[in-house]
Amino acid sequence: MNEAIGQILPLAVAVTISPVLVIAGILLLFTERPVSNGAAYLLGTVLGIGGVLAALTVVAATQNLSAGTGASVGAAWLRIVVGVLLLGGSLRRFRARPGPQEEARMPSWMGGITSFHPGKSLVTGLVLGAANPKNLAMAFSAAVAVAGAGLTVGQSVAGVAVFTVIAVLGVATPLAMVLTMGERARPRLDTWKNWLRQHNSVVMSVLFLVFGVVLIGEGVRQL
Repeated sequence: MNEAIGQILPLAVAVTISPVLVIAGILLLFTERPVSNGAAYLLGTVLGIGGVLAALTVVAATQNLSAGTGASVGAAWLRIVVGVLLLGGSLRRFRARPGPQEEARMPSWMGGITSFHPGKSLVTGLVLGAANPKNLAMAFSAAVAVAGAGLTVGQSVAGVAVFTVIAVLGVATPLAMVLTMGERARPRLDTWKNWLRQHNSVVMSVLFLVFGVVLIGEGVRQL
């Protein structure tokens, strides 16, 4: 159990450091219904990330991931391929970074986020949590770690829960600040939002580079 947790913790941290995911959550806290929208978005993120990991873990658990088996070798090569794709993504992100005097661009849909209601906030969190390629890569690696550790059902559920809780900290923290600090939290959140927006490409480039290397290393070790 401890070994599996040790493997999934850094993967969960990679998910929580997702600029677009965090920025969207912060923007929702500047709407007319900040707490309702923020809570709905957090719930959607939990369902998206946790649901994907749970599904992948169930699928991985049906395979014999013991060392040397066909499934184990296949999972190892898939990790290597995903790692290589992340390295390619790292290079693309780095090249797409804004210049010193250039303002970073964010997805066009964020322009209308101030008019979101809780239902739309929940769906947004669900989609961003579940459909993000980086999140899928991290969830896949975490699912292989959990399923390959020979855990009981209860331990596997605990592993999924631990991953999910850590993965959503980037979304939960701004909401917690608004709940505890009220209006005093807004200037700090605005600073965070602007910094993440401007450095989104660099942050993602570094994350892709680090975890691309990690996944390739894990895949090679598993062969």
